[in-house]
Amino acid sequence: MTVRFDPEGRETLALSDLIDFAGRGVLEIGCGDGRLTWRYAAQARHVLAIDPFAPSIERARLALPHDLQERVEFHHIGFEEFASAARDSSFEAAIFSWSL
Repeated sequence: MTVRFDPEGRETLALSDLIDFAGRGVLEIGCGDGRLTWRYAAQARHVLAIDPFAPSIERARLALPHDLQERVEFHHIGFEEFASAARDSSFEAAIFSWSL
């Protein structure tokens, strides 16, 4: 049985109603396998997607569409570690979705 997430695109529409991604730098906290990342990344200037679960990050990197490779970075790191190690990073938007 194949599991389909948001086949009607409601999650994507709701996200787009909240954030205008056009030309923005985005921090995605808890990106998992990148399922949500693919839905907005083409609009963003740059996406830094982080997750503490290494297998998810590996799946996201392997599934990264070729046309997004210059725009999206996946990092295996938890938010606390990222926040303490990050130099003067700034983002116009941050997403924390389905990460609890």
